[in-house]
Amino acid sequence: MKVTLLEAGHCQFPAHITHGHGGWGPARFPALFALIEHPQAGPVLFDTGYGTAFFSATRRWPYQLYARLLPVTLREDQLAVHQLARRGLRPGDITQVIISHFHADHVSALRDFPAARYRYWPQAWAAMRGRRGLSALKAAYLPEVMPPDFEARAQPLAADALRALPPEFAPFTHGADLFGDETVLAVPLPGHAMGQVGLIVRAGQAAPLFLVADACWHSSAFRDNRPPHALANLLFADAAQYRATLHDLHTLHTQSPGVTVVPSHCDEARERYVTPE
Repeated sequence: MKVTLLEAGHCQFPAHITHGHGGWGPARFPALFALIEHPQAGPVLFDTGYGTAFFSATRRWPYQLYARLLPVTLREDQLAVHQLARRGLRPGDITQVIISHFHADHVSALRDFPAARYRYWPQAWAAMRGRRGLSALKAAYLPEVMPPDFEARAQPLAADALRALPPEFAPFTHGADLFGDETVLAVPLPGHAMGQVGLIVRAGQAAPLFLVADACWHSSAFRDNRPPHALANLLFADAAQYRATLHDLHTLHTQSPGVTVVPSHCDEARERYVTPE
C-alpha cells in the first residue's frame, strides 16, 4: 500500500490566532489531502483540499465573507484531479473519499470524483445537512460545493464499526477498520468540528501516519501541547473537547514518537511530507 500527501491550495489567516503566539499578519495554511493506494480497495482519498467549486460558491452573499476572511490561492495544477492525472489516475478511478469533516477546505473538490463513495462519521454530516446562509457560514460549510447526489453515494461509518486500537496509539483507544485489514483506521477526533475523524495509515514497514485533519493546525501545537489563541474557540464545535484532543495528541507524540502526526494545515508538515512530483 502506498500513501502520498498532496496540497490543493492554501488560505491565509493570522498566525497569532492559530498558534497562540507570533504576529497578527497573514500566514500561509496549506490544504493537505492524501492519496491512499490500497491493494484491494484501489485509490482512495482522504479529503480533497480546495476545488473550483469553492470559488463559485463564494461569489454570493453571505458566503463571500468566507473568501474574504480566509483568502484562498489555488493554482490550476494544484487541483486534486490534475495532481492525480499526473500520477496516472482518472477521476473515475477514485473508489472512495474519506471525509474528515465538512468544512469547505476539506470537501470543495468532491464533485470532481463521480464514482467515489463518501465515507464519514454520521454526526459530521448531521451537523451540516440542511444548513444554508449564515447558519452554514458560521459552520464553515458551503452547501454549493456538495455533489447533488452526495447522499446517494454516501457510505457513513457505523458506530459499531469501532474497534480497540493497538496500545501504540494510546491514549486513542478506538477506531474503525475501513478495509478489514487494519491498514487504515478512522479515529474520532472531537472538538474542532462535529464528527471529525482522522486516519491512522499503516503502509508496510513504514512508520504509521496519523492524519489528524484539524485536530490541531500546526505541528508545534501537538509537540508542545500549545492550544491556539482564545479567539479560535469561536471557530470550534466544542473548545473543551478540542483541548482534550490536542492533549491526547501531545501524549501520543511523547509516548509513541514513531507515529508520524500530520495536521492538514501545517506548513512544516507540507515541507516535510508532501510528495514532490
